[in-house]
Amino acid sequence: MAKASKSQQLVRSDRRMFAASDDNAMMKQILSTHAPDGRLVDVKPILLIIDNVLRHITPEIDQALTAGSGHIDSFDGPTNLSAIDDVLDALAYIVHKISCEISCKCAGGGDAHATTMVILNMLSSYSWDAKVVLTLAAFAVNFGEFWLIVQLCTTNTLAKSVALLKQLPDVLEHSQTLKPHFDALNKLIKAMIDVTKCIVEFIELPCEYISSEVPPLSTAMASLSHPLRKHGNCQAWHIKLAAYMNTFEISYVFVINVLVSHGDNLFSEEKKQEETYKEFIRIIETPQVDISRILGAIFRKEDPHPLFSPADKTRVDRDVLRRKHVLLLISDLDISLDEIQVLEVLYKYERASSSELSYEIVWLPIVDRSAWNDSYQQKFLNLQSIMPWYTVNHPSVIEPAVIKYTKEKWRFVKKPIVVTLDPLGKVTCTNALNMMWIWGNAAFPFSTDKEESLWKSESWTIELLVDGLEPNLPNWMREEKVICFYGGEKMEWIESFTSATKKAAQTLEIGLEMVYVGKNNAKERVKKISGLITEKQLSHSWQDSNVWFFWNRLESMLYSKSQHGKTNDPDIIKQEVMTILGYDGSEHGWAIFFLGTTEMVRANGERVLSSMQSFEEWEEMARQMGFIPALRKHLEGITDDHHCTRLILPGISGGIEERVVCAECGRPMEMYFMYRCCVE
Repeated sequence: MAKASKSQQLVRSDRRMFAASDDNAMMKQILSTHAPDGRLVDVKPILLIIDNVLRHITPEIDQALTAGSGHIDSFDGPTNLSAIDDVLDALAYIVHKISCEISCKCAGGGDAHATTMVILNMLSSYSWDAKVVLTLAAFAVNFGEFWLIVQLCTTNTLAKSVALLKQLPDVLEHSQTLKPHFDALNKLIKAMIDVTKCIVEFIELPCEYISSEVPPLSTAMASLSHPLRKHGNCQAWHIKLAAYMNTFEISYVFVINVLVSHGDNLFSEEKKQEETYKEFIRIIETPQVDISRILGAIFRKEDPHPLFSPADKTRVDRDVLRRKHVLLLISDLDISLDEIQVLEVLYKYERASSSELSYEIVWLPIVDRSAWNDSYQQKFLNLQSIMPWYTVNHPSVIEPAVIKYTKEKWRFVKKPIVVTLDPLGKVTCTNALNMMWIWGNAAFPFSTDKEESLWKSESWTIELLVDGLEPNLPNWMREEKVICFYGGEKMEWIESFTSATKKAAQTLEIGLEMVYVGKNNAKERVKKISGLITEKQLSHSWQDSNVWFFWNRLESMLYSKSQHGKTNDPDIIKQEVMTILGYDGSEHGWAIFFLGTTEMVRANGERVLSSMQSFEEWEEMARQMGFIPALRKHLEGITDDHHCTRLILPGISGGIEERVVCAECGRPMEMYFMYRCCVE
């Protein structure tokens, strides 16, 4: 009874292990051990030898159990043994460590999951396929040695003595009783070899066909620990067989089914996802009679109420979006409050101003589901609570195929995008956020055609640059004042520039207004500088949200123009936008002056400061020609032997042509890649 009880405990223990294999906590534990150092292991020749060892064992078992000789001398493994010997020599130590770990833990009745984690930690610096192959190699060594002793102990004194020391039972004497167990063991060994081969082939798939960042592959990589556990279970089986031959009642049919099912699921799930992806492409790119089918393909069919309504705080059906223009707001959980607030102004204004503007926004958060935890859940709920438009009730309702499509076709990386669908479900723009930032609701229905028509009617004016961000602008223009917008982050330059410019204006007795517009992606520094500017009454300055919107609109103009301004004619708007963004990327300040709508001059910080400090040199010209024409002519006469212009843009795939010319000298700029983590 005691032995039966122990056997039942083993069965329950293994079942618990299999049940736990799908638990997120275990997946995180497994992934935490994976820290590859880039070493490459040629696993194929090792797998050939393992295959040769285990394929010789299984027929030997069958022949031995049917009173055959149980001995096969032929070797049909790899022929170039010297080359393989070099590979194995470098791996002998780690294989021996794994072999000892499995033998010791299994002989002492150790926990299978604990043993697996120990092995995974040993193999932390290896790739996933190498982990599985090396563990299988350790099993092949142990089981090969075991079967050699069992096979030879009846005829060889040395083998008999070793069997006695190891306390191995007489397997051949009880062959008929053990046959069902060995049949199951044979199937398990063959299944392990098959799955390991599949894993090796799977890892070798070209990266353009499959991405380890996309489920289910990311989950599958962590799940490769299952074969490692199977090696441990199989090893435990043959050691227990040696010690307790008549008490082993674990059903290996169950073990085999789990193993084979795991292997099948790993690859069939990927195939299923690929088929779903192709189906989504067909649906999204085929004309429909209604938006409903597109929405049905975006959300999982298992959830009939995938949307959350902010109005009544309830889950609703996708049918609430029928016969409407739908804007898919696609982002991660790091979408900024500034972006949400600006969109909220447009969305609420659309509701209050005109019945002709009928569109709904739906937030689709793209997240890493394998890393989802309570912290991400709370972050999602916090963002959901401040959005006045529809959101998904949970990120998991979005089909994985849709996530893949947003990244591969709509080029979503990190920066939020807005994909627009008309009432028939046709994609009318793959990123309408640019035109929303530039023209607001005037760009409705936010289609590519509308964007192109808006650009045809635009010109480079102060209104296009500022777009209502400065409430005093209409009054200043009526009063015919010179209006200066400037940026930078060096307080010394700001004080010198504002002081010299005001002095020049006073000398000419002209009206002047100056506005500090900050610097892109420098929120905390700009906030401090704005505070000092206000305190010292140097000029006007904008609030944080206006500064953010100013720079995002400029970037949006550049991306939008790059999509629609692809002609041989010079594009003044695009050139001016790139110039200001180039100024912002430099270490110095910059300034742009307007008089009226279109009369303009601009320069980088060094040149404009030098001009203002030497105002007496061109004062007479300014009295004759006017301030802006005289400043322009003076700037043209300044020779700049050295300059360093940088145009820094967010990492959005596509949209910007490779050839960009310098705003200072007109020469083509060199392209570099910059990776930045800027936490203020």
